[in-house]
Amino acid sequence: MTLTQLKYTLAVAEEGNFTIAADKCFVTQPTLSMQVQKLEEELGVKLFNRNTKPIKLTQIGNKILSQAKTIVEEAKRMDDIVAIEKGEVKGDFKLGIIPTVMPTLLPLFLNTFIKKYPKVNLKIEESTTTTIIDGLIEGKLDAGIAATPLDNPKLIEKALYYEPFVGYIPKSHPLSKLDKINPDDINNMDILVLEDGHCFRNHVLNICQTTRIAKSFDLKSGSFETLIHLANEGMGMTLLPYLQTQGLSTENINNLRYFTSPEPAREISIVFSKSQLRLPIIEALSESIEGVIRGAIKFENIRLISPR
Repeated sequence: MTLTQLKYTLAVAEEGNFTIAADKCFVTQPTLSMQVQKLEEELGVKLFNRNTKPIKLTQIGNKILSQAKTIVEEAKRMDDIVAIEKGEVKGDFKLGIIPTVMPTLLPLFLNTFIKKYPKVNLKIEESTTTTIIDGLIEGKLDAGIAATPLDNPKLIEKALYYEPFVGYIPKSHPLSKLDKINPDDINNMDILVLEDGHCFRNHVLNICQTTRIAKSFDLKSGSFETLIHLANEGMGMTLLPYLQTQGLSTENINNLRYFTSPEPAREISIVFSKSQLRLPIIEALSESIEGVIRGAIKFENIRLISPR
């Protein structure tokens, strides 16, 4: 029994197809099939039902798969332990980032990070908070960047920065004459928000419990740009995360209204499993992000809003 055989078996289980799994593992399909078959022969059981499409695990295969995941993950830990001891920052690293953070945060730190740590191969994907949590627990992600707290006992959260909310209020709106706004001002106001599934939606609704979602139409959008365009068309106001306001046109910047102190804000953290040992890369990411954010967000008094 070898680690290679276990990795190939995990790939087949994930893809449900020997050919696709072989491509994923960068080997030929016959080579992969032969190694999986050798593992089955050594164990004396069939791991897969090859008569189904996609290929399914047998009952005993499901049990073996769970143990195989543990073995492969623990083998990876050996490399992590050595890297920690040597202080090395290198290797593949899978990072998930929520959609309301990725477009604004990534351009701030990524170029600097990859130049400083050329031996790190970052694999970044945009994911919802739920997908990030599942990915971390299942070992599919090494870390995630999300709005916290998540209150998951299996995960560690390290706060990176606190991002205030900013009102986007076009000239036609009744609140446009205010220099600053507070939660009471938006009581009973119709607010354009992101679709369900975005924690930012919950943040907005939690700023003021009597805030209403605009109900005159059914909006399913994950785009702040869409909300801005709709607001400009006189269909209401919206709230934006602070970093989202940095690339606005001069005309749109005039529609921004900051909250009175303490400004409502969200906590953005790097999140990872308690069993995660890839701490050198996690620390390097944290330092890189915190370094650029210190110059980008300067608010002294904030009030944290829950993403739940």
